Amino acid sequence: MDRRGLIKGIGGAAVASAFAGWQRVHADGPVAAEGFGPLRPDPGGIFDLPEGFGYRIIARDGETMADGLLRPARPDGMAAFPGPDGRVVLVCNHENSPEDTGNGAFGSELERLQKAHRDRLFDAGDAGIGQGGTTTLVYDPGSGLVERQFLSLGGTERNCAGGPTPWGSWLSCEESVARAGALRTRDHGWVFDVPAQVDGGLIEAQPLTALGRFNHEAAAVSADRAVIYMTEDRGDGLFYRALLAEPGNPAAGARLQALALPELSGADTRNWNGSRLPVGATRRVAWIDLDHTDAPEDDLRIRGHAAGAALFARGEGLWAGDGAFYFACTSGGPAEMGQVFRYTPDDAGGALELLVESDGRLLRNADNLTVAPWGDLLVCEDTDDHCGLIGVTPDGALYPFARNLYTPSELAGACFAPDGRTLFVNIQKRGLTLAITGPFPGA
Repeated sequence: MDRRGLIKGIGGAAVASAFAGWQRVHADGPVAAEGFGPLRPDPGGIFDLPEGFGYRIIARDGETMADGLLRPARPDGMAAFPGPDGRVVLVCNHENSPEDTGNGAFGSELERLQKAHRDRLFDAGDAGIGQGGTTTLVYDPGSGLVERQFLSLGGTERNCAGGPTPWGSWLSCEESVARAGALRTRDHGWVFDVPAQVDGGLIEAQPLTALGRFNHEAAAVSADRAVIYMTEDRGDGLFYRALLAEPGNPAAGARLQALALPELSGADTRNWNGSRLPVGATRRVAWIDLDHTDAPEDDLRIRGHAAGAALFARGEGLWAGDGAFYFACTSGGPAEMGQVFRYTPDDAGGALELLVESDGRLLRNADNLTVAPWGDLLVCEDTDDHCGLIGVTPDGALYPFARNLYTPSELAGACFAPDGRTLFVNIQKRGLTLAITGPFPGA
């Protein structure tokens, strides 16, 4: 839907005001849009937002949760689910390794480990404990209060991104291919299905081995529950899909495939050596079957590319919306500043479009992303500098929505509450989760 159709369809002066003054300004790189207007300095020194928007800090790392464990550090990907009586259930990844005992839920000396069901942890051997996993937070938007928070997945590592499912859970992905050894009793590199439960607790961690073993980043599920798409955070990564043996039940097995572009010579979308795939270009897609998907040698992407699968430059955030799947490649493009792709499935395999390729001025290293209720994307930046939250319109124009000018930390986990009235985002290195409200279109 174009801008005029969007405003007409949603209606209301607030929507027209939010989008008033949009100008397409051509530069030497991506096209710019005004968006919600200039960002205003935050007196609290946390997060700059446009006029009319505000935030509330709803979680901090190190705080004691309802189960007596500590909220882990490095919050990353997350999703929001409907809870009872208007509550929001927020399931959040934490990107920690076994070495990061000071960042985990169990205390720097593991003194709180006895408060957890150790037999439910994925990797809890005598040598070390996986310090990643997920927390679940129950939030009341009316009062702005967190009513409960607890560890919901434990013993995993580097849980970076993932994706919500139509069956009411969060697919938590390990961005790791570490093998069993000194600090680990099990191989890592799996996806875990975490129910979004209000009154739940630590689940028994069961890896979804049919989804393959690789440096998982994010996941998104088709509306019919039959297909899970996944990104891989490697400079020579692939884009995967799993055709589920039983829709809605990834534990029952799957057929794993990788995306190929028969029309693109060399099957390389990264454009590091020139624009072989121009912005706006659409290519037909084919899918290649993969075997030995448990990949103990971490060679799934190498074997897949040798069979014709296309290369992507650090696939990261992935989200479904309007019949398409959007995903970010953090180091794609000649400037290695990031790309955003739109994949549209169909019965013949689908089509892939390069929607955005950044030169670093309007978007730097795209990471987690979400589809906003009004149809734009909101993309988290991931650099060693001060990162922002960048809007992307359906035609690829960019605008700043928020900026963290106060700490050099990536942003992560952007997602909307089910009613579209609250946007959640993490400032990873500060260990903060924010709830943002304001004149969102349609809210």
